[in-house]
Amino acid sequence: MAIKYQVNMEEQGRPYPHYWEVSVGSCHAATILRADVQEQLRKARRDIGFKYLRFHGLLDDDMSVVMDGMIPGMMSRQIFFFNIDRVFDFLLSIGMKPFVELGFMPEALASGDKTGFHYKNNITPPAKYEEWADLMTKLAKHLEARYGAREVRTWFFEVWNEPNLTFFWYGSRNEYFKLYKVTAEALKGVDEKIKVGGPATSNNMWIPEFKEFCEKNQVPYDFITTHHYPSDDPLSRAGMNGEDEIGHMFDPELMKTLTPEKIQETFAQMFNRENNNPRDVLYQLAKKVKEEAGDTPVYYTEWNVGHYDTSYAAAGVMATLAYNENLVEGYSYWCISDIFEEMGLHGLPFNNEFGLVNVYGTPKPVYRLFQALHMAGERRLNVTGDAHRTAEVAAFADDDEVMVFAYNHDIEERDIKTEEVEITVCGSAKRIQKAVIDSAHTNPLAVWEALGKPEYPTGSQLMEMRNASRLVWEDVEPTGDKQTFFVTAEPESVTIFRIEK
Repeated sequence: MAIKYQVNMEEQGRPYPHYWEVSVGSCHAATILRADVQEQLRKARRDIGFKYLRFHGLLDDDMSVVMDGMIPGMMSRQIFFFNIDRVFDFLLSIGMKPFVELGFMPEALASGDKTGFHYKNNITPPAKYEEWADLMTKLAKHLEARYGAREVRTWFFEVWNEPNLTFFWYGSRNEYFKLYKVTAEALKGVDEKIKVGGPATSNNMWIPEFKEFCEKNQVPYDFITTHHYPSDDPLSRAGMNGEDEIGHMFDPELMKTLTPEKIQETFAQMFNRENNNPRDVLYQLAKKVKEEAGDTPVYYTEWNVGHYDTSYAAAGVMATLAYNENLVEGYSYWCISDIFEEMGLHGLPFNNEFGLVNVYGTPKPVYRLFQALHMAGERRLNVTGDAHRTAEVAAFADDDEVMVFAYNHDIEERDIKTEEVEITVCGSAKRIQKAVIDSAHTNPLAVWEALGKPEYPTGSQLMEMRNASRLVWEDVEPTGDKQTFFVTAEPESVTIFRIEK
């Protein structure tokens, strides 16, 4: 028996801003100087409408921001913002803005030599906080001089990235709070209207503690940021940085003592553990964070749903965005591209990396889902009918068009099967189009696999994958003042209808 849903095209609907378009993530800053990454960003801006770009490593040594002389005592320290300007100039040129993540620590200012990832980002606190404050002051003055105070006031300045995780911050929670205080006061000392916030934590953590610290010490904060993924363990604090201590799990120093086999085993325990989270875990966590933040705007500056190369990601994103209505001011999908260097750039056309596009710029199914959502109006219509656990419908409208999304999703595909869905849309239509994202449609990964998984695809093979990635729209004949659609919703699929009024 079909699952039945009804949508009224004549309904006005409720406001539904595209909060997922506020920002998108990218790897570390130096990669944005690459021509291929720039082209991918330019296309995503055009197709999906992302407004801000958030990325790591703005102050890393590969950006040459702070440099001590090569001959101690004979050459003075130098500060250059040239590469930062090149990144920001590019973003503004394509109609985007930076969601500025302030990190990591320039070696010249660092208290230690511990690094986090392949690109050797220094994760230690500053040796002298006054030197860090001076850098923040110089940076803010430079940005306002170059881009104008009015422009810079529209940006967001987020202090660090995931300081509750040892491999991003080799310090305690209190040390991070000190870093935040020094940073926020330095930026506001240049311009009190610059927007600054944190704590940029993984797993929705430290928000009550962050607010309490800021309010108790009269430290300014304009917004709250945190991250979450459906594979996170919401109850786990194992190995994470505490109030006065550094977490032991994934300690960079410990990693140096382990064999490659032991490191692989340790990471496997973290990433391959059984996921017992409920299907709507991201909704539940976002709701909790919103309650903790109170009236303060909330921005999730990282999120994703997993299974990045397949239609699972598209269905999971659709479910998440439908559920998280009115809970956040902005969502920043992690991330734009498989040109991603935390573990080194592997270069395979598909390797289950985070990106919306692969290393060659081929859009994945989730990219096409975001592209379709960008076309959808900013009013949400009520959907009535059966309440099914995995097969659901969401509808959006503007003055000219209604878009209906039928999706079938369960977390980690735990309990899901093909479902028959009947959707009745009341109201006359001039034109109807339909597109599908599932294992048989909008699936460049399947083409790559059919080609024998070439490590270095030829031009013609890349063209085959790009063609397979397209969202193919087919016309559906209108049927008067009531449209009835029958959808065979495969597991982890999205079926999209565009209905011109």
